Amino acid sequence: MSQARGFDRTITVFSPEGRLFQVEYAFKAFNLAGITSVGVTGQNCGCVISQKKIPDKLIDPSTINYIFPIAKGIGCVMTGSIADARAQVSRARSEAAEFEYKNGYPMPCDVLAKRMANIAQVSTQRASMRPLGVAMTLVSVDDEFGPSLYKLDPAGFYIGYKATSAGPKQIETMNWLEKRYKKNGVPPNLDETVETGIQSLMSSLSTDFKATELQIGVVEENKPFRLLSVDEIDAHLQSIAEKD
Repeated sequence: MSQARGFDRTITVFSPEGRLFQVEYAFKAFNLAGITSVGVTGQNCGCVISQKKIPDKLIDPSTINYIFPIAKGIGCVMTGSIADARAQVSRARSEAAEFEYKNGYPMPCDVLAKRMANIAQVSTQRASMRPLGVAMTLVSVDDEFGPSLYKLDPAGFYIGYKATSAGPKQIETMNWLEKRYKKNGVPPNLDETVETGIQSLMSSLSTDFKATELQIGVVEENKPFRLLSVDEIDAHLQSIAEKD
């Protein structure tokens, strides 16, 4: 076994270049699903959008989910291994419920992001665990900070964004969003916010979506996180088509 191969096979030992190969592989893992997601914030609102691919005609489409509610005012989009995603969502729900039970008020989005990042980081330093092959993007409208959007990676790093993306086309999507925000500023309402997210995916993937090929979750100030119905998504797609 070569020396490089030895560093490749363990999660707790740095290579001479200071790299943890297994953690880097986890970053590649959440691109293998071929699903690109996006998160966008507007004025007093936010949304998360994901492609929805049904791999087999026999599968019930309602059982394929990439967007999950965490608490009343917090939702997330998971990009990568759906099995790992369900495990991380379950832990996030547990942490949010425990925080509210102990403190008497809902867990803020930034506190949940920090907590989940700390848990993910532990998986990078114990040989008995592996990093989860999934990226988590949390969205909320915070009482103190307003619209909040945080993305967590398998290494346990988290950071806040005005808009972000995860998946194979994340660079192209984020470049489009950066230009859009620089030109038009923050979307003024929920409809514009959702349509900005959809357009970013349409641009980076060079495709027109059907309503059944997208899953969208939205949150507004003083309102719970919710998923848009197929009819609501179709209305946004028609609005985009009319603008073009």
